[in-house]
Amino acid sequence: MPKQNKTNKSVMIGLTKCPTGIQGLDEITGGGLPQGRPTLVCGSAGCGKTVLAMEFLLRGALQYNEPGVFICFEETPEDLTKNFAALGFDLNDLISRKLLDIDYIRIERSEMSETGEFNLEGLFVRLELAINTVKAKRVVLDTIEGLFAGFSNEAILRAELRRLFSWLKEKGVTAIITGEQGEKTLTRYGLEEYVADCVITLAHVSTEQIATRRLRIVKYRGSLHGTNDYPFLIDEQGISILPITSMGLDHAVSDEKISTGIPRLDTMFTGNGYYRGSSILVSGTSGSGKTSILSEFINAACKRGERCLFFIFEESPAQVIRNMRSIGIDLEPWIKKGLLRFHAARPSLYGLEMHLVTIHKQIKEFKPDVVAIDPISNLMNIGTLKETKSMITRLADFLKASIITGIFTNLTQSDSLEETAVGISSLMDTWLLLRDLEVNGERNRSLYILKSRGMKHSNQVRELLLTDKGIELQDVYVGAAGVLTGSARLSQEAVEKAEALIGKQGFEFMQRELERKRKILEAQITAMRTEFESEEDNLKRAVAEEKLSEKVTVQDRADMGKLRKADK
Repeated sequence: MPKQNKTNKSVMIGLTKCPTGIQGLDEITGGGLPQGRPTLVCGSAGCGKTVLAMEFLLRGALQYNEPGVFICFEETPEDLTKNFAALGFDLNDLISRKLLDIDYIRIERSEMSETGEFNLEGLFVRLELAINTVKAKRVVLDTIEGLFAGFSNEAILRAELRRLFSWLKEKGVTAIITGEQGEKTLTRYGLEEYVADCVITLAHVSTEQIATRRLRIVKYRGSLHGTNDYPFLIDEQGISILPITSMGLDHAVSDEKISTGIPRLDTMFTGNGYYRGSSILVSGTSGSGKTSILSEFINAACKRGERCLFFIFEESPAQVIRNMRSIGIDLEPWIKKGLLRFHAARPSLYGLEMHLVTIHKQIKEFKPDVVAIDPISNLMNIGTLKETKSMITRLADFLKASIITGIFTNLTQSDSLEETAVGISSLMDTWLLLRDLEVNGERNRSLYILKSRGMKHSNQVRELLLTDKGIELQDVYVGAAGVLTGSARLSQEAVEKAEALIGKQGFEFMQRELERKRKILEAQITAMRTEFESEEDNLKRAVAEEKLSEKVTVQDRADMGKLRKADK
């Protein structure tokens, strides 16, 4: 576990707090457990008390350089070492570095007798020695029932419990004391919760064969704290606790737009795609192409170098990869490059809150730019409508607050396409609706944008085609016969092409006929012009001859007059 540079104190309303380092617990406690005071952690067997208590010590040693002491009454140090090795903690290493001390105190009821002189002086001596040995700041006693296993005198128990809690306070150590849940009380004796400054209960609740671990802070003297039941997860990295309260609506937003991965779908969003950090819902009936739309978006995001986290509830990752290859989308290279991570699980694996904890944990580890969930409607099988909507609301709020683009698919019924079974459509910024259109014995896919907040978008219905080169969107035929898709659209387009060809041929014929008539007319005009010019030449010749004749006549008369000696 890597060390983190964090302060080891947090103050809230005058109370100094000791951060636990446990994911989520410091958040709901407002900074950690009360420093220098005892905290009671109680619950039934197997609910995680020992894990929480030990992780409190280990995180303190590794992250805050605060050594710890673990006093156990039931498990041996060897058993504890093996158990926590599975969570990635090396207890022997911490012990050798003087960051941890484990002391096992064996108490057998059959070997003890109850007297009025019983006290905890022996425990105090051993505990003080362990604290001084490692200079401990944190102490765990697991469990209190093991310490008092041989005694039933309530007066003695009450007195010694008060002495124990007071002694821990005097030592100034931050302590966790674990206790078994009683039948009608938080603990078996019903006394510890009254003397502890902080009381945390753990439970392992099973509903309809689905188990969920829950944590609740019953009381916390001198501090505000979360009061809900919080789901938590125990895995190979320890405990993860998820606050269930929804985040406020004050998160930042981005004006950046990112491609859908489908060029013609981008044009339906004025050519730019979705807003980064928005929530996108893709809903439709079974087989309408929801996962394909989602995969195109993931493929485009990975091409941009973005990290994508893909949660699937129906198929295995290998099956999704194979199916997407059939339409030209190859997701496997992105997995090898570390840009895409799948998380596949049946919804019935655990409860809604545990799914939410797991999603949060995966997001924190992988730090994705895009989160895809396919489909959210399956979560209805493990919770009520109210519970499922609450879970998805908190998830959508978390993604928006982190400016992570979330894309969700939702299975709808053919008679209620424009609504979701979970009732979360109002949470989504963009909603794509896929539907099947039945025409002439065919079922063809179509897509339209039901809404997209904050941007202009097309109101057209497009036919969705799954090709070997990805998704293509085609314009549907809209005419007197209605909306046509598939072979009906192709047939209508063929008729229109034939009609256009016939029209073109008729137009070309008319052009040729007009050209022929023009040429005939021009020939006629040329002939008439030639005839006119010929007649004009004849007329000019006749006029010239007449003028010449008249001139000759006048000249002849003049010549004759000169011969006669005429005076005129």
